[in-house]
Amino acid sequence: MFQYYDKAVRGTEHEDKMVILQFLSGMIGHKFSFLNYYKEIPVSYDATLLSVENEMAEFEIHEYQAKVISIERKALIYSHAKSHFSEDMIGEAFYVSSVKKRVILCKFAYARIRSDMRRFVRVQLDHPVEADLVFDDDFLKGNVKDISLGGAAMSIMTSELLVPGQNVNLLLKLPDSANNSLIEVRVAATIIKIIGESAPFTCIVEIQADKHSQQQIAHYINLRQVEIIRELKDINA
Repeated sequence: MFQYYDKAVRGTEHEDKMVILQFLSGMIGHKFSFLNYYKEIPVSYDATLLSVENEMAEFEIHEYQAKVISIERKALIYSHAKSHFSEDMIGEAFYVSSVKKRVILCKFAYARIRSDMRRFVRVQLDHPVEADLVFDDDFLKGNVKDISLGGAAMSIMTSELLVPGQNVNLLLKLPDSANNSLIEVRVAATIIKIIGESAPFTCIVEIQADKHSQQQIAHYINLRQVEIIRELKDINA
C-alpha cells in the first residue's frame, strides 16, 4: 500500500504536539483541508475547527471524510496559510461520527504529504485482476492488487525471474461487466521492485501503454472509481 505521507519531527514529539495545539488554539472557526484515502482514492474536504481542549481538537467535517477517518483512525491536515510552520499535520482519531459530522483528533504530529507526487489516479481492487508477466521465453501469472495508468502492484508466488529494471510485457485481463467477459490488454512494462521475503510477493511495475491500451485501462479505472465512491456512500460509521 502506498504510504502517502512521511512523519516529520522538528523538536521532540511532545514539543511538536504542543506547538501544533497552541497554533490550533488560535484558529478556532477557521477552515482546514483534510486528506484521507479510501481504496487509493483521495478523500479531501474542508473542515471547520470548533474547539481545542485537553490536548484534543474537535472539527466539523464532511460526512465522507468522517467515514474514511473511522477506517484509517487518523487524518492528515494540509499546512494552513496562516501557519508559522511549513509542515502538514497528522492527528489520531479519538472520536468520529459521520452522522454528527464531527471528529476529535489527538496526538498531533508534523507530516509531509507526498501523495501529491502521484501523476495518475490509482485504484485498489477488491477482486484481483489476472495478469501475466511475459518474458522472452517464459511467463509468470499474478493478480493485480491496484492499478493506475502509470503502474500496477501485482501479487505473485515466485520472484525468481524478476529483476528490477527489467523490461517485460504485461498482459492484463480486465473484466468487462457490460459483456460479462475479459478484455486482454498487452502493454510494455518495467519491473520497479519486488516486496516481500516469502510468497506471495508484491511486484511493482511501471506501465508504458500506447494510446489504445491507455483508453482501455482508463475506462476500467473510471468504472472502479465509481464503485469505490458508491461503497463510500454506503458505509455506516
